[in-house]
Amino acid sequence: MLFQHPTKHISHYILQKLTMECCHKTRSHLHLQMREMILLFVVVMVVASMGGVEGRKVRKIEGSLEYTAISCRGHSASIVEFGGVGDGKTLNTRAFQEAVNSLSQYGSDGGAQLYVPAGQWLTGSFNLTSHFTLFLHKDATLLASQDINGWPVIDPLPSYGHGRDAAGGRYISLIFGTNLTDVVITGDNGTIDGQGLLWWQKFHGKKLKYTRPYLLEIMYSDTIQISNLTFLNSPSWNVHPVYSSNILIQGITILAPVQSPNTDGINPDSCSNTRIEDTYIVSGDDCVAVKSGWDEYGISFAMPTDHLIIRRLTCISPYSAAIALGSEMSGGIQDVRAEDIVAINTESAVRIKTGVGRGGFVKDIYVKGMTLHTMKWVFWITGNYGSHADDHWDPNAIPIIQNINYMDVVAENVTMAARLEGISGDSFKGICISNATIGMRAKAKKVPWTCSDIEGVTSGVVPKPCDLLPDQGPDKIGMCNFPQEKLDIDNIEIKKCSYLMSSL
Repeated sequence: MLFQHPTKHISHYILQKLTMECCHKTRSHLHLQMREMILLFVVVMVVASMGGVEGRKVRKIEGSLEYTAISCRGHSASIVEFGGVGDGKTLNTRAFQEAVNSLSQYGSDGGAQLYVPAGQWLTGSFNLTSHFTLFLHKDATLLASQDINGWPVIDPLPSYGHGRDAAGGRYISLIFGTNLTDVVITGDNGTIDGQGLLWWQKFHGKKLKYTRPYLLEIMYSDTIQISNLTFLNSPSWNVHPVYSSNILIQGITILAPVQSPNTDGINPDSCSNTRIEDTYIVSGDDCVAVKSGWDEYGISFAMPTDHLIIRRLTCISPYSAAIALGSEMSGGIQDVRAEDIVAINTESAVRIKTGVGRGGFVKDIYVKGMTLHTMKWVFWITGNYGSHADDHWDPNAIPIIQNINYMDVVAENVTMAARLEGISGDSFKGICISNATIGMRAKAKKVPWTCSDIEGVTSGVVPKPCDLLPDQGPDKIGMCNFPQEKLDIDNIEIKKCSYLMSSL
């Protein structure tokens, strides 16, 4: 099933999930569960809509367009002026690229905005430019071309060594930019649809010569805003900032079938000073996956992801995590602050994935305020993750995992509280869990915690943790850390932008 409308299909997904389980439950039990899930869905949508609403809303006032962004532009144009046709059939790749190229002349004169009006805009990949805004009308949809031969192939990422789906290069992303400054990709909740079914079928059939494209990738860039858009049915990852800094991702919705392959939501990768907030993601993989390179390539590239904020994330991902750290973390991950996380029918809340050969580090991780419903695991740390880039990984490259903090967690209908597995001879240290209440499902595992090769402490945690995480008593319930000082990305200036519609 391809997603077409956020609210309609999230509701359908929940009802479909309940229907799939009906043969295992009595009718009365099913009705009770249905009412519970629908109520939970409504509550989640209301809560998600509360955060940052004023900053994300777009208003049209008598021929004007108003919204907020990190930069306003001195010039504007419509894709129609460059021959664009929004009929869902005409290929607009040339129109988009000519528009961007033309508007790039205003980079030193206040920058420029490209407006995409209502319509179905079929396009292949196009590149962005600096001091530029791409704005999608609420009824505008970018449709990714289904002509695979029309997608350019680019080199693998240097911190990965080769592609993920195949050893060679990778298809360029639908919207792509490199070495840019001051870019805004936003709209009035317009849609970017990857039409990923064809790609998923080729992936499952092992018919891909190169790695599938992402919907949006920004490389080697600074000062980027991605906001107020809906991303649908990506061929693979959805939003991928890489080797970049000062990134604001705000108020976006990402939807893909929960069994679609590798449709990660947002993947900050070797990035610094990033803020992700007020996002709603239904995915076939991790909703947010924090990365920094793969095995020896990531170790050599040596660019960590650090100073990352994730707040007010709502996630549904039955086979993956709400937030994953790794597994490609060989350049290091440090100072990640996640708070106000909601996960429903998701495999795990925050998962650290690593293994021998990865090297690198995951440290200074702070998680505060998680509300979870129907989870396989709440806490999951994996030290035996495989999937190496090639046969040249270093068996002596042992990752460092330390100072991992979780606090203020409420979870219901959980199969297993935690699975925490370090590496023999390389214990994962400084794990702190406090004020966590985990309600186990009726058929939960008899032993709710499994722990090996870890060190840490707990306070106020139910059910009782494993012996490697000794309880420090109720007076230590506030012992886990969460930094109070702001990061630079929290101080970024947001401006009110206004454009006359007649000029668009």
